Amino acid sequence: MNEEEPLLTIGQLAGRTAASVRSIRYWSDIGVLTPERRSASGYRLYGADAVVRLDLIRSLRQLGLSLEEVRRVLRREMTVAEVAAGHVAAVDAQIRALKVNRAVLSAIARRGSTAEETALVNKLARLSADERRKIIEDFMKEVSGGLEGAPDMDERLRRSPVELPDNPSAEQVDAWLELAELISDPGFRTRMRRMLELNTPGRPGSSIWFTGHVVQVVGEARARGVDPEGRGASAVLTRLFHDADRAEVLEALQAGFAADAQRFRRLLSLVKGRRPRLAPREDYLWLERALRADLRRGAP
Repeated sequence: MNEEEPLLTIGQLAGRTAASVRSIRYWSDIGVLTPERRSASGYRLYGADAVVRLDLIRSLRQLGLSLEEVRRVLRREMTVAEVAAGHVAAVDAQIRALKVNRAVLSAIARRGSTAEETALVNKLARLSADERRKIIEDFMKEVSGGLEGAPDMDERLRRSPVELPDNPSAEQVDAWLELAELISDPGFRTRMRRMLELNTPGRPGSSIWFTGHVVQVVGEARARGVDPEGRGASAVLTRLFHDADRAEVLEALQAGFAADAQRFRRLLSLVKGRRPRLAPREDYLWLERALRADLRRGAP
């Protein structure tokens, strides 16, 4: 050291940095910050490089490195990059956990959940990927199993599985919570199975909930201002369902309403990270009014 770079006492070193005297003494005691030498009175004296070293120590600690990791970096036993790589994975895991926590807390606050409901919501949010998959598969088997010609939900599930990603958004977690509760409801399962029974291929209403053709035609009719209870609506229904029994078509439509099919499809899309493209509910309500009017007029 030369006269322009005098040795620094602990107090002087603290004054040049944002570290406290207590922290500097502690880091010196454990061998992370070594003094240049001691004065004749036994005080620790540090070189100017201790300022840079101290800044590095504080930065590494702020980034979450342990004292042992800091010590190993300063001793060049491992690089900062090596330590950082390990911490990135740990931070990612913490972020995922925080997102789940946020979604759970938001759901609890929104619903005004009881203690029992809180425990259930928390459990559903933290299921493993295999556990989530089993819930979906059990639901699919119950609502579509044994229905000849029913929309092949098992095949759809294999092509596009309902899985939360490793790093789900709060919206995806929230959608999963709502979906898991929905499909666990025995009443919903019963209503969904009834909807599928009425919408199997060959049935009059088979195309209502599983193709885009119906809502496209209805949407065009609404855009033209066709009155659902007028004669013009009858032509739209004939185009869609030909001479099919209007009462059966109406029953299939209402089964979808009862099962809340739109909500189910919306939640599936959100869990998969997709923006749901659902037909406006007004299209289905228009169709319901048109079918009722046709039946009143004595249509097939």
